[in-house]
Amino acid sequence: MKIGVPTEVKVHEYRVAMTPAGVRELTDRGHEVAIQAGAGLGSGIDDDAYVAQGARILPDAAAVFAAAEMIVKVKEPQPREVAMLEPRHVLFTYLHLAPDAELTQGLLESGATCVAYETIVDAAGRLPLLAPMSEVAGRLATQAGAFMLGRPAGGSGVLLGGVPGVSAGKVLVIGGGIVGANAARMAAGLGAEVTVLDRSIDRLRELDDLFAGRVQTGYSTTLEVEARLAESDLVIGAVLVKGAKAPHVVSREQLALMKPRSVLVDVAIDQGGCFETSHPTTHADPVYEVDGISHYCVANMPGAVPVTSTKALTNATLPYAAKLADGVEAALTADPGFLAGLNVIDGRLTDAAVAADQGREWTDPAEALNRTAAVN
Repeated sequence: MKIGVPTEVKVHEYRVAMTPAGVRELTDRGHEVAIQAGAGLGSGIDDDAYVAQGARILPDAAAVFAAAEMIVKVKEPQPREVAMLEPRHVLFTYLHLAPDAELTQGLLESGATCVAYETIVDAAGRLPLLAPMSEVAGRLATQAGAFMLGRPAGGSGVLLGGVPGVSAGKVLVIGGGIVGANAARMAAGLGAEVTVLDRSIDRLRELDDLFAGRVQTGYSTTLEVEARLAESDLVIGAVLVKGAKAPHVVSREQLALMKPRSVLVDVAIDQGGCFETSHPTTHADPVYEVDGISHYCVANMPGAVPVTSTKALTNATLPYAAKLADGVEAALTADPGFLAGLNVIDGRLTDAAVAADQGREWTDPAEALNRTAAVN
């Protein structure tokens, strides 16, 4: 298969979807890989490193899309990229379609086969291609929040770790999954008082064992969230519903419970955000204020540390990319968890959660794949 890797064009996105090691793995399997010139520079990878492992360098995105059968990316395609997609293309990237009806419509109209990293499931029911970026985003959330608490950044002036004789700051993490656990780990490491809320008792038990008393846990109810909001300096939203819009766990009305100049960090912003007052921001302009509360809602947080993020992401995506390159239908048919990553094919939406959020019809992915195979 001919595989293309374009330069990411989302604002302040420095990651790249493939490393030279990935090129080597794919070319050794007989595939052709084309990399857009300069695609890896933001992650510290120059074109020569790709060429040394068998890649071809093409001058621009148009050339990459024209040459490739499969497009491998990091972030959801931007409008100019959607315009270059054709029915012959397989797109493999993060999509986050639930909050973006315009992108969904564009992909449906393209006729391309679109497989989303974030909805692929492994044999244990986990999200293996979301996990590495969740780890990075969770750790960055605490770092960003700690910085935004500084008075020059508009925060309350609280040092999360405190100092001898001065109490530590309080951090509330809503959601105890991979993002939440990593955010809590960083916050506890700084010396903050940390509480994690979740609706799974089993997960709370796991976190209690993991942190051995260094982090408090609580069952997430409206009343518990409100009580914790009132005392917290930093609140990190780490709620995830696979493929669907994130639920709002903090309303605008509840902001009035918080201390002035407290900070909210919404890691769920890629899926629409878990605070009612959230809207996407960029690394260039990351924070805004609502009712005296700072909101940090950068939609591609791991893009800030691309050297780390690119390696972590491509370590996870490469085995799946290789299977798709060997044969899309065979790869998806053989693995129900991989098939769960199929979001769009031949003009059909195949993700039930996205369909529910956007009021669209959907087709079971296995049925849609079989229909397309029968036509071809």
